[in-house]
Amino acid sequence: METDTVAIVGPQCSTIAHVISHLANELHVPLLSFSATDPTLTALEYPYFVRTSQSDLFQMAAIAKIVDYHQWRQVIAIYVDDDNGRNGVAALDDKLADRRCKLSYKARLSPVATRSDVTDLLVKVALMESRVIVLHSNQDYGPVILSVAHYLDMMMNGYVWIATDWLSSLLDSKAPLAPDTMNTMQGVLTLRQHTADSKRKSNFISRWSNLTKEEDDGNFRLHSYGLYAYDTVWMLAKAIDAFFDDGGIISFSNDSKLHDVQGGTLHLEAMSVFNGGQLLLEKVQNTNFAGLTGVLQYDSDGNLIHPAYDIINIIGTGSKTIGYWSNYSGLSIVPPETLYSKPGNTSPANDLLYSVIWPGETTTKPRGWVFPNNGKELKIVVPNRVSYQEFVSKSPHTGIVKGYCIDVFTAAVNLLPYAVPFKLIPFGDGHANPSYGELVNMVATEVSPMERYVLQ
Repeated sequence: METDTVAIVGPQCSTIAHVISHLANELHVPLLSFSATDPTLTALEYPYFVRTSQSDLFQMAAIAKIVDYHQWRQVIAIYVDDDNGRNGVAALDDKLADRRCKLSYKARLSPVATRSDVTDLLVKVALMESRVIVLHSNQDYGPVILSVAHYLDMMMNGYVWIATDWLSSLLDSKAPLAPDTMNTMQGVLTLRQHTADSKRKSNFISRWSNLTKEEDDGNFRLHSYGLYAYDTVWMLAKAIDAFFDDGGIISFSNDSKLHDVQGGTLHLEAMSVFNGGQLLLEKVQNTNFAGLTGVLQYDSDGNLIHPAYDIINIIGTGSKTIGYWSNYSGLSIVPPETLYSKPGNTSPANDLLYSVIWPGETTTKPRGWVFPNNGKELKIVVPNRVSYQEFVSKSPHTGIVKGYCIDVFTAAVNLLPYAVPFKLIPFGDGHANPSYGELVNMVATEVSPMERYVLQ
C-alpha cells in the first residue's frame, strides 16, 4: 500500500480484516471483503469496511431457527477462539435467546490446538446434557474435530451436529473427499450461502470448469465464496465507473498521523490518504446489480439484502439439500427467490424441511439431551409422613419414596424436553408428621442441602 491505493479487495480472514480496517479508515480506502463474515465488522467503528457476502449474523439466525424447528432447547457451541469464532458464537447466543433457546456451553479451542487438545475438549462435551452441537470452525480444524468426535463415538444415535458453512465450502471446493473423511461426518447438517440458479451463473461455472480442467488435484472447484469474489470485483468496477461519472477525481494527500515508531520498517509515512474515498464508498454502498450470486444491494445496516442459506445433510459419499432458510420466508423446501414476490411470512407454522438422516443412520429426530454424567442433582425434600401415606411415603424396608404425588412428579419430569436429574430426600423420622416450619427454617439458614421444593 505504499503506492497510491483507492480500494482493497480482501482480506479473506476476519481477524486480519479487523486490523486492516483501521488502516482503511485512516486512508479513506474502501475495503471490500467477500469472506470476512464476522458480524462485528459492520460496526460503526469500521465505516470503510464493506462485506460483499453474508454476515454470520444471518447464518446464526438460520441455525437458531433450525434448533427451534426441531424443538431443542439447549445447544453446545464448539469454536476456534479467534475474532471470527468468538463473535460468531456471540451472535448465535443472541439468536438462540430470541427463540427462548439457550447456549448451554461454549467450548473454545485455541487457534493452535493439537489433536490432543481437541480430544480433551470433546470428552468434556460428551459428559454434558445437551446433544445438539454447533461447530463453528474452519477448514483446517473442522475435519479434525469431526474425526475426533467420530473416534469418541459422538457421531452415534442421539447426537446432532450442525456445522457452519466452512464444511459446505470444503465439500464444494475439493475433489470428493476420502471415504474415511466422509465417514466421520455422516448425518451432519451444514449451511451454504444460497446463490440463485441463473443462466449467468451456469455459464460462468462452465467457463471456469473449462479453464481449470487441466488441473487434476480437484482444488479449483467453485464454492459460494468464489462466486461472491467474482461479484466483488464487478461491484468495485461499477462503483469506480459511477465515481468518475459523478465527477470524482483520483487524488491523494499526506497524512501526518502515519509514521513508524523509531526503528520501524513499515514505511507508514509513504502511505497517502485517498481524497475521493468517501465518494467511492458511497458508490459501493449504492450498488444495485444482478451478479452471479443474485441481486447485490445493501440495506441501511450495510448488509446485502435477502440473506439466505441452503441447509444440507451429509449422506454417504455426498450431500442432500433438505431445505432453505431466509430472513424473508423462514424455513422452506422451495428456493427463497421464488417467495420474494409473495408477502413475507416467517411464522413457525409455515416452516418446513425435508427429512434428515441423523448421525447413526436414523431418520428419527434425536431428543437432543441426555442425563448428564457431570450434572448436579436437584435435591427434593419429601415429607416422611405417618398419615396420608397413599400420597407420599417412605418404604421402611427399601428406603424408596413412593406414592401418588411421586408418580405425578415423575410423569411430569419425563415430559420435559430437557434433563432434570433429581434425588428424593425424606424429611422426618417416620413416627410423626414433620414440621414444615422447621423445614423452611433449615432451607433459609442453609443448615441442610435440602432445597426449595416440597411435594404436598
